[in-house]
Amino acid sequence: MERWSLITMILAVSLTVRWTVSLNPYSGAGKPPMFGDYEAQRHWQEITINLPIHQWYFNTSSNNLKYWGLDYPPLTAYHSLICAYVAKSINPEWISLHTSRGFESLGHKLFMRATGVVSAVCIAVSWTHSYRPWPFSTYNSISLGLAVWGLLGLLFDRVLFGSVAFCLALNYKQMELYHALPFFCYLLGNSLKRDLKGEGDYSVLDPYWREAWEGWDLSAYKVLHLMIRLIKIALIVLISFACCWLPYLTSFQQSLQVLQRLFPVDRGLFEDKVGNVWCSLSVILKVKKVLSPLTQLWLSFAATLLTLLPTCIKLTINPTLNGFKLALVNCSLSFFLFSFQVHEKSILLAALPVLLLLHEIPFMATWFLLVSTFSMFPLLLKDGLLLPYTVTSLAFLLITTTLLSAFDKVSLEDLQLQLFSQGVRRYIPQFTIPPQFAKLTFLLSIIAMATLSMISATLSPPPQLPDLFPVLVSLFSCIHFLIFLMYFNILHLSEPLYQKHQRKVK
Repeated sequence: MERWSLITMILAVSLTVRWTVSLNPYSGAGKPPMFGDYEAQRHWQEITINLPIHQWYFNTSSNNLKYWGLDYPPLTAYHSLICAYVAKSINPEWISLHTSRGFESLGHKLFMRATGVVSAVCIAVSWTHSYRPWPFSTYNSISLGLAVWGLLGLLFDRVLFGSVAFCLALNYKQMELYHALPFFCYLLGNSLKRDLKGEGDYSVLDPYWREAWEGWDLSAYKVLHLMIRLIKIALIVLISFACCWLPYLTSFQQSLQVLQRLFPVDRGLFEDKVGNVWCSLSVILKVKKVLSPLTQLWLSFAATLLTLLPTCIKLTINPTLNGFKLALVNCSLSFFLFSFQVHEKSILLAALPVLLLLHEIPFMATWFLLVSTFSMFPLLLKDGLLLPYTVTSLAFLLITTTLLSAFDKVSLEDLQLQLFSQGVRRYIPQFTIPPQFAKLTFLLSIIAMATLSMISATLSPPPQLPDLFPVLVSLFSCIHFLIFLMYFNILHLSEPLYQKHQRKVK
């Protein structure tokens, strides 16, 4: 009863905050000709309900791809179609082909907000049937919610369920590729550990298998068991993708067009001021002008791969649940910092696994999440969201410092840096990280973020430097994210080797 009371309270508070924030301005409100992300969501409903499915991703006289053309995987399109049927039953004018562009009314705003809340509730209802109360605040979107489902599946050893959930997340938004490698490495490493290293339960075999393998070396059975496990996972992944992509598998042209819409490499290395390496580096070296588009693509691919390789190798060799969460952080941060065509909101992909570590390392997790929100400040300010940004950031800081005592947990043990510190002291005996240093650095960072926020909101930049404030925010955020990437990699790479009798989740 106490558990359900806690869940009910969390859901009520989360939904109240979500709805209250949604009452503020949104991207592109009343700003023709594109009208912003709100219009994009509405337009996808218009397209999916009025056009045949094979035209959704193609440029036609009825579907101008330059006007918010679909650029997310099929599951997003199917969700838009479901919402469109509901919209049509309420008011067909909301999704009338061509004539509904830029449609805004009080009733339609309430409907669009309701679709987001209902989707979140649907995710949350299933979440409440899991065994542990994960933070509802992680559900910033359907794809992130499905990714958490996938993580829960692996956490409770429901591998096939977790695989299906993550496939659905990936087929809802392609940015879930940020999390794909940790899922793959954990599944592979866990299967190898169980079957080839003898940590599976082979003490009681099915009578058929006992008779069939009598006189054979048990290692042969282990190899077969591993192959069966991997084949099951591969089949469930292929079936999940096939179900989502079925209408587009009828021809190579259809599949290729969808892929080209999902990965528009012709858009360049980056667009807006985002807190990653390439945007920050452009302050001193105009990478987009110096290097060809193809070179930029390969450079970003190589940099991303090299920075995420250590954590992926460690996870494959040592597949622990804590390592899995750390690898999710490291890989998503590597993608955000070094990959091609990154959006400001992509930092949410890294914020999700950090939220799952909030109760374990509250100080660093709180710091990271505050910087993540700050990195989107130019975007939030542009959309008139200064007030909700300020209120929610301060509320989060207050909650974590009071309920989780984040500001007091700064010792080496609290930061999980004991093993790293011991290793460094072998070569540098005087090495230490004073708690006062961590606190002081955190305070200076908070002051800097508050100052940059106030300056950006109240002052006009010099005419010769119109992007000065967004660039400063990007540089500041990028430096922090690079430090966080080093920190979370240190935590993972210094993790001790997997112990055979790991504590099981009840």
